[in-house]
Amino acid sequence: MSKEKNIKDWYLKTVDSFNQLVIDDTLESIRKEATVFFKSAEFPTKKEEEWKYTNVKPILSQEYTPSPLLKNNFQNKISINDYILPDTDVHLLVFLNGILDKELSDIGEVENGIIIDSLYNLSKNNPKFLEKYLSKNISTSNTFNLLNNVFTYDGFVIYIPKNKIVKKPIHIINITSDSIDKPLVQPRNLIIAEENTNAKIISEFVGNKNSQYFTNVVTEISVDENANISFYKLQNEAETAFHIDKTDIKQKASSVFNHFSLSFGGKIVRNDINAYLDGENIECHLYGLYLGNKEQHIDHHTFINHIKPNCMSNELYKGILDDKARGVFSGKILVDQLAQKTNAFQSNKSVLLSKDASVDAKPQLEIYADDVKCSH
Repeated sequence: MSKEKNIKDWYLKTVDSFNQLVIDDTLESIRKEATVFFKSAEFPTKKEEEWKYTNVKPILSQEYTPSPLLKNNFQNKISINDYILPDTDVHLLVFLNGILDKELSDIGEVENGIIIDSLYNLSKNNPKFLEKYLSKNISTSNTFNLLNNVFTYDGFVIYIPKNKIVKKPIHIINITSDSIDKPLVQPRNLIIAEENTNAKIISEFVGNKNSQYFTNVVTEISVDENANISFYKLQNEAETAFHIDKTDIKQKASSVFNHFSLSFGGKIVRNDINAYLDGENIECHLYGLYLGNKEQHIDHHTFINHIKPNCMSNELYKGILDDKARGVFSGKILVDQLAQKTNAFQSNKSVLLSKDASVDAKPQLEIYADDVKCSH
């Protein structure tokens, strides 16, 4: 029996125990549907074009337990002083092993109508909200995404009603402690920014240097007309940790979205960032910086779909790699036939500090319109 088969059986055996924990939960339908597809799905291999540079077998060779099943063993005292932004007033959400820690969090006062909360809390207190917004603008593209859905439990939820500005940054700290053995940490995040809104959101991932765990993230972002959202993701986890992230963004007319990806930690890191520009006069900016040493593997996959005319996208990813570290950048820009007057720019640059360090770059343009400016 293959290791992949073993690990699938491991997770499927865990489903029953997990479902007993979350009985009568609003997210039950998502979990049930995902479990059906997960049973027949295969984890990606290097034979697949989208994964040819990233070998996930080390992730599949270990049995990780969904962290909600381990929460009784969570360490009680965690210091967040090293992670708090100095001299900055923020709305603070702290997740310990993927579950909101109310004592460490400090959301503070928010304007009427704005929601800054956890997925678990809303599944209990406002299920109709989740039924309206969750899983509406996201696609399940691989088995890791299904795995997140099978054990969906908690994550951050940010909702900004139209004409509202979140004046303070929203800082989310995701801490994985070493008080539990090999946890599967699966944040399921949702950002809804309605018309004429503005916010800055910082999502940070940290962990103990000696702990081994698997973080598997799914984030769904909706940016409506004239909204301006900046999303900063800082990933600085343990050297022995694995991290897979899928972020889907859907933008509407005249919106601006900025995504900053900073990847410093982790043994194997994969960031899938997908943006759908479904309106005119949209701006989408994707920026990335990655630092790797020893035998780290850091992979950025981006996809920008220009659906409507008169939009602009800009991608810039830079990496510094030492020792036997390996970086991957695969960026695809798709310009629809209707998307005339598209302006799309893509750039990836890396510095190799060792003869054993390497980088694989795969820029792609697929253009069906004839009046565009696209380069990579």
